[in-house]
Amino acid sequence: MTTAPRVTVAAAAGAAPPKKLSAEVVASNPYSRLMALQRMGIVPNYEAIRSKTVAVVGVGGVGAVVAEMLTRCGVGRLLLYDYDSVELANMNRLFFVPSQAGLPKTRAAAETLNNINPDVAVEAYSINVTSLEGFEEFKRSLQLVAGRGRGAASCEEGSSSATAQQGEGAPAPESRVDLVLSCVDNFEARMAVNQVCLELGQPWIESGVSEDAVSGHIQLLAPGETACFACAPPLVVASGVDERTLKREGVCAASLPTTMGIVAGLMVQAALKRMLRFGSSERRGGSFSSRGGTNYLGYAALTDFFPAMTLRPNPGCPNGSCLAAQAWAQARGPSAEELERDAREAEEAAREGTEEATHEENEWAIECVAGDGDGDPPASSAAASAAAAAAPAPPPPPPPSLPAGVEFSMPAAEAPRGPAVAATEAGVDDLMAQLAALNWS
Repeated sequence: MTTAPRVTVAAAAGAAPPKKLSAEVVASNPYSRLMALQRMGIVPNYEAIRSKTVAVVGVGGVGAVVAEMLTRCGVGRLLLYDYDSVELANMNRLFFVPSQAGLPKTRAAAETLNNINPDVAVEAYSINVTSLEGFEEFKRSLQLVAGRGRGAASCEEGSSSATAQQGEGAPAPESRVDLVLSCVDNFEARMAVNQVCLELGQPWIESGVSEDAVSGHIQLLAPGETACFACAPPLVVASGVDERTLKREGVCAASLPTTMGIVAGLMVQAALKRMLRFGSSERRGGSFSSRGGTNYLGYAALTDFFPAMTLRPNPGCPNGSCLAAQAWAQARGPSAEELERDAREAEEAAREGTEEATHEENEWAIECVAGDGDGDPPASSAAASAAAAAAPAPPPPPPPSLPAGVEFSMPAAEAPRGPAVAATEAGVDDLMAQLAALNWS
């Protein structure tokens, strides 16, 4: 089998990627503002990004921007996949420039990214992941092999050790990447990425932009824990329509760099939160945590709406690899790390509930009063409200004075001089008879 062409752009000659990022605030340090996230307590350990490997499938309007953002964030290694070439028709998007027209997208992107940050090692694969050879090459490039792994230890030893820890029947942890980011524009390519990630037990994030370019979405897919892409296919595919028949000669989809930039930003933000363990991805039920929270986020530009939802695995999924991953995830249960994290969250929540807010100054004498029940006001407040309701209403204010010669067009209402209705001992029947006599008189 012929091997698809690959271009590897590593760090600049003689300059190894830094093992420790500098937090020194000087004009010559490209990482000072990133390391400020660690100093401010937002990210526990930002330096961990240097050990991360991310695969970006599809280097187009979204994927190219995703790759640039990750490069500027200082990720350790990037794997780029695309089979297309740069065209002048791509210039309405971000990243590529006219001088790169005709070059393979992966090669042009690798050269640009190397100029932006030579500390990032970039591997560029000019392959079509939907072809048989491209699919196999894509899967092979993600797998751990001897001499190419995450650390100095033997890849084969690390793989067998991890398998032993996770238990029999677990998906083999064969992937050398931390996250796969899918930025392709068709269902067939998404299904190819979905299948490879299921076979490798590899979490990935999928993205998409609508044909009219005014909406988009991102979605986390963790094998066995969330829905795979075959669990809930798009409506047009589920209806049995071949998406290739929808394309018409001379008609192209719309493209807005704004929408694509927003979707790319949401995607990289979710990837950073997951890889560096900060924000809502750390909490059970948090977004993009694969721990019971939101794993789908949409964007509707016309209404400025961001719909979010949770997509669970489909027990009737037609993909056998997904069903096997679901069975393994259910049998495995929560890991020791997840149990420890949940205990820490419960402890923090309990501590926050017992702490009382203290203020050095209280200029407006504001105080908190405990209620009698859920949402009920305190007894003292209820009594005060009842007393206020029983008090006689204050007299109406006098009419405003008018200048001489000016008067109201409607006469002011006069107060009654006596009781409006005289007291009587007549019963209801008598009163009704009197009322009937008045009507006939």
